[in-house]
Amino acid sequence: MSCPRCAAQVRPPDLMHSEWRCDDCGDVAPFHVAEHISPEILESVRRRPAPTVEHMPIWCPWPLPAGWMVTGVGWAGDERSGVRATALSCSGPEPLGGGPADLVLIAEQPGVGLGTRFAGISGIDPGYLITEALGERDPGGHPGPHAKIRVGGHPTPLWCVKSPEDRSAYVSEAKGMWLYAVAWPASAGYFLAEHVVLHDLSDEVPPELVYGAPSPYLHGKA
Repeated sequence: MSCPRCAAQVRPPDLMHSEWRCDDCGDVAPFHVAEHISPEILESVRRRPAPTVEHMPIWCPWPLPAGWMVTGVGWAGDERSGVRATALSCSGPEPLGGGPADLVLIAEQPGVGLGTRFAGISGIDPGYLITEALGERDPGGHPGPHAKIRVGGHPTPLWCVKSPEDRSAYVSEAKGMWLYAVAWPASAGYFLAEHVVLHDLSDEVPPELVYGAPSPYLHGKA
């Protein structure tokens, strides 16, 4: 388990502390990553309770583009507090050609900080980043989003936020929670311009879903 905000090791609750904690970030919801991905692993994550909703969303592109596979799943939380964030990774050919690409989709409740960790940006929640993106998009008018996708059956805008040069990061809201889409390399962000539809695997896991080797980004490279 690791800190959702900085990836450092976390300390379990004890007689002095009721929460998991990171030496640098304080009390956190510990982040777990399954060693591999399979229908059984997804089913176990789907069954984990969430503190304020029946299930935390697990967003997945569906149908998957040609050559793409689901390559990992993670969640933040524990048995006492429930799941407060989920992360699903997919891998496949880069939309513009030239090699492999990876995409991590994160759903999280406010205050977790998992999405900003993978996006490589500061802070815990991305509201200020969306404000900055709006201003830079069109300082004198009413800017439109950088991308539009369908999430859980609803049209959803995505805002590109500043991130390290090796990746591109987009932020939005869905089902009352933050939604992050982080792609490696940065040019793989064009994946989100291809009429992407995100399906919530907590509602149903398509039996045709294809699974692949673990994503290096979900398993610690990010």
